[in-house]
Amino acid sequence: MRKILCALMLVAFPAVSFAGSLWDDNTNWFADSRPGRVGDIITVMVNESTGAKDEANMDIKKESSYNVQDGTGILGFLRGLTFGSNNSTKGDGSVERTHSANTTLACLVTEVLPNGNLIIEGTRDVRTSDEILQLQLTGVIRPQDVDSDNQISSRLIANAEIAVKGRGVISRTQKPGIVTQILQTVF
Repeated sequence: MRKILCALMLVAFPAVSFAGSLWDDNTNWFADSRPGRVGDIITVMVNESTGAKDEANMDIKKESSYNVQDGTGILGFLRGLTFGSNNSTKGDGSVERTHSANTTLACLVTEVLPNGNLIIEGTRDVRTSDEILQLQLTGVIRPQDVDSDNQISSRLIANAEIAVKGRGVISRTQKPGIVTQILQTVF
């Protein structure tokens, strides 16, 4: 019986030694696993708000006056002419806008710059009823700004381009009609 058991162990031992191990030799428990390669994924915490207020007042007055004396010599046919002009323009305008975007977006590293900074891009589409909102983000980040949870705030992104676009029923109703667009272009 002992010989059979030893023979089985010799046959089974090579199979066990080639089986997959629970230990991963490529895991580095001491290194920081921040993103640094093309294809790495980074979570961006988008928390953007903007506010702008523009006001303008305009008051322009212009007056002109011209006089011409009676002509002499070969210009004797001219009689005294007087021209006058008076223009006045007044206007007021005010625009106030506020925007905010709060979401979480997973972005891909698309390029590693020579200095180690990373170019990231991400897109998210959200469908609500008959409307699709698309959030797009591109920018440059420093790997050291990414925290231990692989997240970065949108305020730390250089050259950030954040766009929110809508397509659907609401977007179509907010867009002026073709006749209005033509009139706004002409006038």
